Amino acid sequence: MKAVYADILTALLSRDADEKCRLAGQLPPLAAEIRSGRDAETAAADFRYAGLPDGLVLVPPSAVTPRKMNTPEGYAAMLHAICHIEFNAVNLALDAAYRFRRLPVAFTRDWLTVAAEEARHFSAMRDRLRAHGFDYGDFEAHGHLWDMAYKTAYDPLLRMALVPRVLEARGLDVTPAIRAKVAQKGDTATCGVLDMIYRDEVGHVQTGNHWYQYLCRERGLEPMALFRRLLSRYDLFIFRGYVNLDARERAGFSRFEMAVLENFEQSLQHGKTERNAF
Repeated sequence: MKAVYADILTALLSRDADEKCRLAGQLPPLAAEIRSGRDAETAAADFRYAGLPDGLVLVPPSAVTPRKMNTPEGYAAMLHAICHIEFNAVNLALDAAYRFRRLPVAFTRDWLTVAAEEARHFSAMRDRLRAHGFDYGDFEAHGHLWDMAYKTAYDPLLRMALVPRVLEARGLDVTPAIRAKVAQKGDTATCGVLDMIYRDEVGHVQTGNHWYQYLCRERGLEPMALFRRLLSRYDLFIFRGYVNLDARERAGFSRFEMAVLENFEQSLQHGKTERNAF
């Protein structure tokens, strides 16, 4: 069992993108070697950052240079941003499998499977970036996704609530519009990669929803009430821009849940507007 977690950590901390993806692809079958997640005797190692390529420059989200897609550099920067999201998604899935051990083995298996799929996404999108004359690390990126992973490192319930159900689920909303822009440029190969990512991400968000609901039941918590409190505490919003209700429903959100959340967020926004008026 210890060797399995050591292997996950090796992949998680690897700074070589090709090695990380290769190792992530090999990990899912190893989950069968974990007899019971509740039997895990060793604590996870304490670390602040997952492995990122040495040449990648991280800046605050507001400092990322805006570029228009109608230039070669702008188009490549968009592909690079997707690469970075997918690379972070590999690390996020590996971290969930490595860090949260006192759970059913199915939890570890699910997130190792997600990590392997995210690694395929990254590699495929990196191939498209290279086809346009650039590579991962040629543009700056931000660490917003991993920052939330660090903030939720102490509790799998928080992680499932805020990473898959909020941050990663946003990809279900924005990917169709990105694909439409890519299709306008006649880049059918990249459209194919985006289709794969979109299809798999529905399942990944569904996995997060499943384990969020499981952990709420285990702790006797009401999922909707808790989720509203967390959105308020961390100042997060779902209903900013287009929300893909069909995809979110396939990923485990009910229409009723989304309607309740929309009303809740409107009330939060209204409260902020009133406070700012004084």
